[in-house]
Amino acid sequence: MQPIRLLYVCLVTAFCLTAPAVASAQDDPQALRKEVDQLKADFETLRQGYAERLAALEARLAAMPAAAPEGAQVPQAPAAAAGSSKVFNPDISVIGNFAGAAGDNPLSDQPALSLSEVEAAFQAVVDPYARADFFLSASPEGLEVEEANITFTSLPAGLLLKVGKMRAQFGKVNAMHTHILPWTDRPLVLHNLFGGDEGVSDSGASLSKLIPNRFMFLDAIGEVYLGASDVFHSEARSELNYLGRLRGYRDLTEGTNLDLGVSFAHGPSALSPGFDAQRIGMDATFRYRPLRRAIYRQLVGRAEGVWSREELVSGLQQHSSGFYGSVDYQFARRWFAGVRGDRSGRPLDDLHDSGGSLSLTFRPSEFSLIRGQYRRTHYGEDVTADELLFQLNFSIGAHGAHPF
Repeated sequence: MQPIRLLYVCLVTAFCLTAPAVASAQDDPQALRKEVDQLKADFETLRQGYAERLAALEARLAAMPAAAPEGAQVPQAPAAAAGSSKVFNPDISVIGNFAGAAGDNPLSDQPALSLSEVEAAFQAVVDPYARADFFLSASPEGLEVEEANITFTSLPAGLLLKVGKMRAQFGKVNAMHTHILPWTDRPLVLHNLFGGDEGVSDSGASLSKLIPNRFMFLDAIGEVYLGASDVFHSEARSELNYLGRLRGYRDLTEGTNLDLGVSFAHGPSALSPGFDAQRIGMDATFRYRPLRRAIYRQLVGRAEGVWSREELVSGLQQHSSGFYGSVDYQFARRWFAGVRGDRSGRPLDDLHDSGGSLSLTFRPSEFSLIRGQYRRTHYGEDVTADELLFQLNFSIGAHGAHPF
C-alpha cells in the first residue's frame, strides 16, 4: 500500500504544478492534448519504477526464513550466552532472620527480641567459565562481608577453584548460613570448638575435585586461608591456616542416601597466640525421602564430632572434644519436628557443657519459616538454663541453591 500512496502524492503534485499551464492553454486544443500525453507518459514511467522496486522487495522477503508458527518452539540462545547476561542483572535476594528468647540464661547475651541478621545475596554467572557469589550480612554489630568469591568451573581435570572470602568447608554446620540451619542456634560443639555462633569465614582459596567411583562419589577439598577467625589467627604473612576435607556420598535406595565426611584444620591459634592449633572433625548425614510422598514426608539424621588440640606454653597441650546428634522429621505438608542432643568440652580448660533441645517448624511458603525451640543446657559452671527460642525467616528475591 505504501508505493500506491506515494504515487498518488506524486500525481497530485504534478497536477498542481501544471494547473496554470492547463488553464492558460484552455483555448488551444492542440496544446491541451500535448499536455495530457505528457502526463500519461510521466505516469507510466512512475508506475514502472515503483513496480520494479515492489518486485525487488517481494523477492527479498521470499528469501528470508519463514516466521515460526504459533506454538512452535523458538531456538534459544546457548546457556553460556544466556548466563552471561546475568553479569549486569544478577540474582538478588534479601533474607531477614528475626530471633527471640525467653527464659533465664546467665551465660548467654541473646536479647529477648532482635533482628539478628539480614543477608543480602548477589549471584551471577560471570562468563562461561566462572560464577560469582556475594553475601553481605547486616546485624546489630554492623555490616560485614560474609562471603564474596568467584568460582572457576571449567578448569582442567575437572577441578573446581574458589577464590575470595568464604565459609570454611569443615564438617557440615560451619558451611551453613544462619537462615538454612535446621535449628535456631548452632550446636555446642561448634560454638565451643569451631568459631562460636557465626562459625569460621575467612579469605583464601579452595580447590576441590569430584571423584566418582563404583562405591560412592568422593569430593576432595583443599583450602588455605589468611587466618583471621576466632579459631585461627595469624600474626605474620607466612602464617596461614590450612584445611582439608574428604566427603563421600552414596545412594542406598531410591529414597535414601548417606553422606560421610572427615575434616582437618591446622593453623596459628587465636586462643594461644604464638602457638598452633588443630581441629579434626567427622560428620555423617542420613536422608530418607520417599519419592511418592516427597512433599509430605522426609527424615534427616545428623551427627558431627570435633576434636581440638591447642598448644600451650612449656610444650603442654590441651585436648578437648564434643559432638551433637539430631533427627528432623517432616510429618505434614509444611510441618517439621526435631530433637537434638549436645555435649562439648572447651578448648582451654576441662569443663564440659551438655544439653538437648526440641524444635517445631512451620513453613508457610518457600519464602518464610516460623520455628520454636525448647533448649535445656547444663554448663560446666554447674549452671542449668531452660530457654524457649523463637525464629522467623522471611525473604524476597531469587536466592541461589546452597550446597547439598
